[in-house]
Amino acid sequence: MAKEISTSMINAFSDKIQSVAQNKVIQDAIMNNGINAATMNSEAVVSMNPVFSEEVESGKVTDQKQSGRCWMFAALNTFRHKLSGTFNLKDFELSQNYTLFWDKFEKANYFFESIIDTATEPLDGRLVSWLMETPQQDGGQWDMLVSIIEKYGVVPKQAMPETFQSSRTLQLNRLLNAKLRKDAGVLRELSAAGKSRDEIEKTKTEMLSDIYRLLAFSLGEPPKTFDFEYRDEDKNFHRDLGITPQQFFKKYVGIKLEDYVPVINAPTEDKPYKKTYTVQYLGTVVGGHPIKYLNVDMETLKSLAISQIKDNESVWFGCDVVQYSESKHGILDTALFDYATAFDTDFQMTKAERLDNKHSCLTHAMVLTGVNLVDGKPNRWKVENSWGEKVGTKGYFVMSDPWMDEYTYQVVINKKYLSDELKAAFEQDPVELKPWDPMGALAMMQ
Repeated sequence: MAKEISTSMINAFSDKIQSVAQNKVIQDAIMNNGINAATMNSEAVVSMNPVFSEEVESGKVTDQKQSGRCWMFAALNTFRHKLSGTFNLKDFELSQNYTLFWDKFEKANYFFESIIDTATEPLDGRLVSWLMETPQQDGGQWDMLVSIIEKYGVVPKQAMPETFQSSRTLQLNRLLNAKLRKDAGVLRELSAAGKSRDEIEKTKTEMLSDIYRLLAFSLGEPPKTFDFEYRDEDKNFHRDLGITPQQFFKKYVGIKLEDYVPVINAPTEDKPYKKTYTVQYLGTVVGGHPIKYLNVDMETLKSLAISQIKDNESVWFGCDVVQYSESKHGILDTALFDYATAFDTDFQMTKAERLDNKHSCLTHAMVLTGVNLVDGKPNRWKVENSWGEKVGTKGYFVMSDPWMDEYTYQVVINKKYLSDELKAAFEQDPVELKPWDPMGALAMMQ
């Protein structure tokens, strides 16, 4: 039988606080300054020195502004690092608005196809409820962007610059999701009425026309061709006329996307290491690059990241940035805040427990551009964020190695750094996870 909270219980709790004199000091400090400011460990701030033994030249930090495109910015930043170095460019950016347009357009189609596929499932069942909860959003993962780029290529920022709505996506997302939910109801009704797939597809195409118009008015239409003109750091002028986005990616970025493997660390009992995983109903482009992860222990994940950095190539990574982080100083460190002492209680969970208990998952994507090695072991990492230059050290964060262990879930690694055993493991058919599995979380932190 359920038991309610009693007055005597509340009085006992209050008396327990009042019986310890220093509790009033702690209470005042937290009430006046907030939890994080009152519990910040100054020694942790001092120890996160933004100096690293191994670094990749990466340039000026980008700014995703009021959007959840971190995963997109992070991936495009890894591309621009290579492009800028090869073509001697400074502070060059690829168009995040271009990939945003195609991501949202393809997500709309992916959602419609998922609704058609689940038309016989109950509307109030877990699966359809999950699909309807967020038809599309800004967030994503590496493999989702690979699908976009393989189909549509990339363009310089100058060819499709930011718009008001690309930098402030809240209202756009509200309208898109309203339209997608409405249309989902129509598609389910057509299916229930026994309409043929051809009839349903015809209606879906009309719906996609509306989505395209909504995106075109908000973000602009993506260029089919453009002129690429630039002056390099040696003041030499270059011109490339009438190039397509696909040609631009191949010629100027030149990365073989099929060579890159998403490597995860999910130490839960249901996900053995050296196995591959995918997630149901997670994707962007129908028929595009499949979502697939290789699960490894954390030491292996870090050693792969270190190898790539030492080879002068940055690393896309996904983490839970809201945990033990502070933006002003740009610090990610498990020792940064002493919550346990301040509140006299235990918050500790293992990484597996945090995943299983829904306390943590991938929320944000950034780029590893450096690591500090002491006797061959990392103690801190350099992180390129996409929140502009006003946070951290001109936009760069410092991440402690313990934080890396606890809150980093995915890195993207060129398969040449994988051992033969790991390469073979990645070739396995993936285990299919439920749509709501923690590994299906999308990086979308603003």
